[in-house]
Amino acid sequence: MSSDRVDYIAPWWTYWLHNFPHINLRFQPIDKTFQPEDENYQQSLIFLGCVAAAGLGLNLLCLAIYLSCLCCCRKEEEEESKKPNSCCVTWSAVAAGLITCVAVGVGFYGNSETNDGVYQMTYSLYNANHTLGGVDSLGITLPFGLKQVSGTMSNMRSGLHQHLARLDEIFATRGDYVQTLQFMQQMADNVIKQLLGLSDWEKAKVDLASIADQSATIEYYRWLTYLLLLILDLIICLLACLGLAKQSRWLLTTMMVFGVLTLVLSWTSLGADLATAVGTSDFCISPDKYIMSKTKDVISADIVHYYLYCNQTLSNPFQQPLAIFQRSLTTMQIQIQGLLQFAVPLFPTAERDLLGIQHLLNSSEASLHQLTALLDCRGLNKDYLDAMVGVCYDGVEGVLYLCLFSILAACAFTVMLCAIPRAWRQIACREQDYDDMDEEDPFNPRARRLGSQNPDHTNMHSFCSYSSSMGSQTSLHPPARLSPMPQCLSTCESKKKKNNLGGKVTSEI
Repeated sequence: MSSDRVDYIAPWWTYWLHNFPHINLRFQPIDKTFQPEDENYQQSLIFLGCVAAAGLGLNLLCLAIYLSCLCCCRKEEEEESKKPNSCCVTWSAVAAGLITCVAVGVGFYGNSETNDGVYQMTYSLYNANHTLGGVDSLGITLPFGLKQVSGTMSNMRSGLHQHLARLDEIFATRGDYVQTLQFMQQMADNVIKQLLGLSDWEKAKVDLASIADQSATIEYYRWLTYLLLLILDLIICLLACLGLAKQSRWLLTTMMVFGVLTLVLSWTSLGADLATAVGTSDFCISPDKYIMSKTKDVISADIVHYYLYCNQTLSNPFQQPLAIFQRSLTTMQIQIQGLLQFAVPLFPTAERDLLGIQHLLNSSEASLHQLTALLDCRGLNKDYLDAMVGVCYDGVEGVLYLCLFSILAACAFTVMLCAIPRAWRQIACREQDYDDMDEEDPFNPRARRLGSQNPDHTNMHSFCSYSSSMGSQTSLHPPARLSPMPQCLSTCESKKKKNNLGGKVTSEI
């Protein structure tokens, strides 16, 4: 047994979570000891979820009050200032985007840490189940539901009885040899009796592999759910920012609906994570006490202490039967060696049975060494410590990061839900101001856009050229309303006057 064994020490955050108020649904404080079967303890964890639900209700109430005030006070602000203030909306969108990015990063880290912790726990459970299965195949009863004498011990008992019965008939004429055979039979019965004298563990039968499988399945779906939630938060934030940039009212309205849904999911996940973290921390504070309380009626306390603590001050509860087994095997091997040396020359037919007993004793001794190694506390204690470290260190730490993710996501989407209505109203105000502009104003953007679409303006240069080539003003129709003459028309008129003047001078000459 190693003297430098590392003891389990609960991390500081489990003590912090363990000190959270434990209150049942009747608002009565209860004991903080981990008791998952107790109704009051279950209510204390449900109460933590109710606290998160109350936080969600308060958050939605504040949003409703804010939106109501925004709808009532917006008209007065519009009358005071014709230019809407978009700076607040911009910075709110930037803050919401940054907080969402931080929240998603924290969520990915917490989800990975929790998954690593649960994986380490399931891996340790599989190792412990493999160790106990190896002990079971060697034929000894241990905690967690191993069978009674089986495997090697059962074969030894039946095979030894057959060989001794035949040798008793062969050595019937030699009383000293018969006494030796009877002594060996008594020693074998004593070994079986010592091993059968151990406590009956059938009542404590637990399949660790089944527990590991269930834990792995639940963890997979938990990990996948949080992964989808993280991706959903990121997509909603990006689409909301895109809606603000494009000033798309339908996209902002859709993202506002999804933002409310994500806000509800964030508070729900916060309640579930908080209850899980507190309950797991209550177990991590003193896991040995809970295990002792669950096994006190079916397993000896010495055996449980031996595997949970595994220090030199505790003696191996299996040391006495294993020592008797070893001494009995050694004594029987000496007896068989003597019979092979002195009895075989007188009774040659006894050699086959004596060699069979010797082979059986050799195989039993090899199994005894394997059994001694498997029964040592260091293997199972290491699996126990690894499982505790996985759950209480990586697991609880990851759940705390997931709680932080839920809080940051709730804050980010609250800011986003406050910014989207302002942006929506500003877009509406700009469209209203745009509709109120004078269409005849030459500086109106709409008038310029409509003017660019008028075919008369696009064909002005060709019209002037056509009129100039004709050399006559009869094809030109004066406009219905007075307006400044375009430069191209004035150029055409000056050319016509020069032509008329030149014709008159020529006729006079």
